[in-house]
Amino acid sequence: MSTSYKTIPDQSDIETIERDLRFYPSPVTDPATLSLEQVQAFNREGFLRPLRIFSTEEIAEIRQYFDRLLADVVAAGGNSYSISTAHLRYGRVYDLLTHPRIVAIVRDVLGENVVGWGSHFFCKMPHDGQAVAWHQDASYWPLTPTKAVTVWLAIDDADTENACMRFIRGSNHFGHLTYRPSTAEEHNILTHSVDNGEQHGHPVYDCLQAGEASVHSDLLLHASDANESDRRRCGLTLRYAAADVRAHLGWNGKGVIVSGTDPDGHWANPPRPEND
Repeated sequence: MSTSYKTIPDQSDIETIERDLRFYPSPVTDPATLSLEQVQAFNREGFLRPLRIFSTEEIAEIRQYFDRLLADVVAAGGNSYSISTAHLRYGRVYDLLTHPRIVAIVRDVLGENVVGWGSHFFCKMPHDGQAVAWHQDASYWPLTPTKAVTVWLAIDDADTENACMRFIRGSNHFGHLTYRPSTAEEHNILTHSVDNGEQHGHPVYDCLQAGEASVHSDLLLHASDANESDRRRCGLTLRYAAADVRAHLGWNGKGVIVSGTDPDGHWANPPRPEND
C-alpha cells in the first residue's frame, strides 16, 4: 500500500476527484459518552462545544510538551504553523490522536469504526497577523464521502480577544459552498476562502478553556481572525473519519484505526512513532 501523500495537495488534483459532498448525520442512537441530545445537536448544528477533555494539570503538561516541540521546529527553520501530520512523526501526538477520551467522543459521532488521519497545531502567536478565512474543511481534503470531523483541542485558552474560531450554525446542511483563491492582502493561512461567510448565518464563537475541545463537521463553515492580542492562541486539530471513507492522493497512508476495524484494509494504520 502506498503511503506517499502531499500534506497540502493541489486544489486542482482534489477537484478532479469524484466526491460525495453531502452531510451525513451521526448514525449513533445509543451514545456511550455524549448524550443523545448532544448527538442530535451535532446533526442539527454541525458542531459541539465545549467538551472537557483534560484537567488543568494534564493540559499544562501537554502545553509544556508543545512549547518544547515548537522551539525545536522554529530552531530548524519552521514556524508556529509548521507542525502538521504530527502523529506520524511524534509519539506524543499519536497518543493524543488515539486518546481514549477523545476517541470516545468521536465514536459517538461517527460510529464504531473510526480512523484518525490528521494532526496539525494551529498556533497563532501574539500579533502574528495571520487569519483563517471562511472555509469548509472538506474543500481541502481528498476524502469521500464527507463523513469526517475535526476535534479542536485548546492548548491555550481561546477567546474572542486572541482569535478563537467562529462557526456558522447549521452550515453543514448548505452543501459544498463556492470558494475562491485567497489573495496576499488577506493574510490567510489557507489557500482559499468563501466570501461573506456571515451571509449564511450569525457566527458562534468557539471560546474554549485550555483542555477543552470542540468537534465540528467537515462541511461546517468556520473561520478565525488574526490574533492581535498579547496572548498566544494554540490549538491542536485532530482529524477523524468513518473507516468506510475513501482517501485519494495517498492520504490513506496517514490513517490510524482508533476504534473498531477497517474491514477493507484501506487505511495504512501506521504504528506509533518512537520519537516523542
